[in-house]
Amino acid sequence: MLEFDNIRLELEALEEPIMTLKDSLHIDQVKTQISELEARTQEPGFWDDVDKAQSLQTNLARLQKKVDGFNGLHNSREDLLALCELANEEEDIDSLDELKSGLDTLKADFEKMRLETLLTQEFDKNNAILTLNAGAGGTEAQDWVSMLYRMYLRWAEAHGYETKELEYLEGDVAGIKSCSVMISGENAYGFLRSELGVHRLVRISPFDSSGRRHTSFASCEVMPELDDTIDIKIDMKDVRVDTYRATGKGGQHINKTDTAVRMTHEPTGVVVACQSERSQVQNRETCMKMLKAKLYALAQAAQMEKIDDLKGNQMEIAWGSQIRSYVFCPYTMVKDHRTGYEVVDVDSVMDGNLDGFINAFLSGMKIEK
Repeated sequence: MLEFDNIRLELEALEEPIMTLKDSLHIDQVKTQISELEARTQEPGFWDDVDKAQSLQTNLARLQKKVDGFNGLHNSREDLLALCELANEEEDIDSLDELKSGLDTLKADFEKMRLETLLTQEFDKNNAILTLNAGAGGTEAQDWVSMLYRMYLRWAEAHGYETKELEYLEGDVAGIKSCSVMISGENAYGFLRSELGVHRLVRISPFDSSGRRHTSFASCEVMPELDDTIDIKIDMKDVRVDTYRATGKGGQHINKTDTAVRMTHEPTGVVVACQSERSQVQNRETCMKMLKAKLYALAQAAQMEKIDDLKGNQMEIAWGSQIRSYVFCPYTMVKDHRTGYEVVDVDSVMDGNLDGFINAFLSGMKIEK
């Protein structure tokens, strides 16, 4: 039957891309690494250094997940091909829906795994620290930050990432002035680094009684969470530490004691804050991680030559510096100005459907290399 023939042809056409993917993911080399790491876990005294042992176990699990994912992809194509041939021989029309659904899932899984081959930067596999700040637009811009915050939380939830609010400063009238969130899971930073920049909103403002159209801006900063293997020297004499009462969510304890911490690195002007923990000590530790990540990013970008160079990498949160525009009126469209990728379903994007933009960015970065 024609329907079965078309599905069979699509499945057969995927064989070569899947084998190419195997080479790109270095599956054979990864299997060798897994064997070596498993052998190390059996060595006497392996758990003498608990931190080192846990790090190895985490790496082992990550590698095994990659191999299992590829094997699942490969086996799924083989199973669907066998089912297609059998159903075609028996003219089993009832199997068509199962085959179509399986083919769609296979394509989606292939595309997801293909994207992993584009995550080649040093910290792509790390957790991400995402910070949003309101820019030009007043209350409207602060409401825009709250919309973006929800968007990223929905994206993280859809991809199985854990989120933890680090800092939250409410707007004067509505929305959020600034906020930071830790998004934890494999490749979180690799995917979210595409969101770094200024995001522009165009809509009829609900805060304008005249019903006029407004343009607002918010900045998104994305940093990888760094582990202790990255040596960043920070002289605490250069860091001003302020403590204050947390605002927003968190319960009575954090709102009634000075548990929130803000650190300012005076030579560069870098500011970080955390209020997510009940303990000031814990918030200090998180602040140091954030400060370390920011200073490392600046060092990578400008080699820490002089403060002006570091400041020069920061764009004004206003017109002309946006990476993406979200238009609600007079038409609906979300367009990324770096890649040209655009969609008309604004509501879907605001519900966290960002994969098309992330895919276009990563694919574009790969082409530029």
